Amino acid sequence: MTENPLRIGVIGCGYWGPNLIRNFNALAEAEVAWVCDLNADRLSHIVGLYPHVVATENHRDIMGDASIEAVAIATPVPSHFALAKEALEAGKHVFVEKPMCETSAEAEELIALAKARGLTLFVGHTFIYSPAVQEIARIVRSGELGKIYYVASRRLNLGLLQRDINVIQDLAPHDISILNHILDQDPIAVSASGSAHHQEGVEDVATMTVEYAGKLQAFLHSSWLDPKKVREMVFVGEEKMLVYDDVEPQEKIRIHDKRVVRPPHYDTFAEFQFSYHYGDVHTPWLRGGEPLRTECKHFIDCIRSGETPLSSGEHGLRVIRVLEAANASMRNCGARVELPPLCESTRS
Repeated sequence: MTENPLRIGVIGCGYWGPNLIRNFNALAEAEVAWVCDLNADRLSHIVGLYPHVVATENHRDIMGDASIEAVAIATPVPSHFALAKEALEAGKHVFVEKPMCETSAEAEELIALAKARGLTLFVGHTFIYSPAVQEIARIVRSGELGKIYYVASRRLNLGLLQRDINVIQDLAPHDISILNHILDQDPIAVSASGSAHHQEGVEDVATMTVEYAGKLQAFLHSSWLDPKKVREMVFVGEEKMLVYDDVEPQEKIRIHDKRVVRPPHYDTFAEFQFSYHYGDVHTPWLRGGEPLRTECKHFIDCIRSGETPLSSGEHGLRVIRVLEAANASMRNCGARVELPPLCESTRS
């Protein structure tokens, strides 16, 4: 017997909310029943596209509807915690956009509340659902690249400048969530520096160094002030190197058979010469599909099955811990900030 569609309320119809509405609406397993926004014009626009939905400017209308099983939150970051907490307390499963809230303490509270109520807490880290990132994870874990020496990431564009969060909180969650997923380990330390050019106290360009065990480092460059949109990650391994260009429409992943070869032994300094291996470039085939559609379906599947989401509350917490450390480092002139081990009680 086919289950009835999951009735969902979406809070926030600005920049990202309409994408959630579109994707949930396209799934047979879901029904977007309510939409909420403080802007009446945005609500009118959404209802024009989806006449079956009920619109409201008061999110408590959604919380109070007993037929609503899940709430998706796509509002400004400072409101995430309060809305997610209210939804969980109302017995709703929660899909909250990244970053899931502002502090790790808030994240831990949401995780504990979801566990206590037996509800799914899901964070919108869309990139880990992309075929490219899934393939990179497979390649790295297979050992094809060898030991990973470092990762360099650039996430740059002109805008969108935010007022309530800085560029690290806005853009870096993508890179951190990707790295945590692919490397399957937590960072041990973070250092960061940035500058605010257009709004006092809101950095619009920043760099981060994220340290992992075994001398592995990731270098992240985030900017709202770059003339060209760049979404690139380079994985440099002992055996091969991988370039991930998300802006590239077709060949998003290229594996370069390049490496430095150290001589196994030598008797004189003249014999000690590094050599360089230059091989083929391979582009793996990637399946199609919109990552957000995959993510939305995974949310529904996890609610129905009780499975722990790939982007669970704990995954979101792991990202927030890095963001907190990066901001602390920036406030302390780029000082290295160590990350304590994640508390076992918050693990999914």
